[in-house]
Amino acid sequence: MPRSGSRASRRPPYTVGAALLLLLTGCAAAGTAPGPGGAAPGPAAVRTGAHAPTGAAGPGAAAARGPAAPTAPREIRMLGQTVRSAIPAESRQALVVTGNSPDSSEATAVLYTRDDPAVGWQPAAGPWPAHNALYGWTDEHRVNDLRTPIGVYGLTAAGGLLEAPGTELPYVQSPAFTVSGEGFDGESLEGAFDYVIAIDYNRVPGASPLDPTRPLGEERGGGIWLHVDHGGPTQGCISLPAERMEELLRILDPAKLPVIVMGDGAALAR
Repeated sequence: MPRSGSRASRRPPYTVGAALLLLLTGCAAAGTAPGPGGAAPGPAAVRTGAHAPTGAAGPGAAAARGPAAPTAPREIRMLGQTVRSAIPAESRQALVVTGNSPDSSEATAVLYTRDDPAVGWQPAAGPWPAHNALYGWTDEHRVNDLRTPIGVYGLTAAGGLLEAPGTELPYVQSPAFTVSGEGFDGESLEGAFDYVIAIDYNRVPGASPLDPTRPLGEERGGGIWLHVDHGGPTQGCISLPAERMEELLRILDPAKLPVIVMGDGAALAR
């Protein structure tokens, strides 16, 4: 985690394989939250041997009161209405990454699913520890600002140095995902791109993570990925432990239009 008062002196550039360095301007070359908010409360304790209280209503009382009001579909509680409305109605998988604070590089990730619209969102995996950019979060990401863009983005393509661990997402295996050097805390970056999932910020959805196209312009950065955690802040990406990345790749289903919802807690509560 970044140490206050020393960030500016801890900005050694990532050393990336030449092919990848030419393609990317995001995590590789530029730039504890609450638990599952949608979890239902546990079942009430069963009182063994207890009798109904004196004056309890008989079975006819419920009929007299009429049918119960329908229950609204469950929402992801830490998300505010503005953020919720940005999730496409057709999406049935959402990875919510909540930063510890606007300037923190540490976060927590929880995967939610919405297989039954009448039931709503349910936590499916996590919480998992995560890292984001060295200087935290931003509403308007710029190249080399060392902040992670806040928002809701599609997850439509994956790749990595290693073979796909079994995923329905389009997957590109390439030596261009080789990375070396040290991160901001002096940790080795080797293996950080063994698995990556492209976050559809300033890129063509569905294209390879290595695609250099930047629809918003080069100055808005790009190459923002989910990738393997190397034990320290990123330049703009989200990182998860290797086993969690493997798990996520196996779970995400392009037919369910998966998205990532990411930002600090206050930003996500809007």
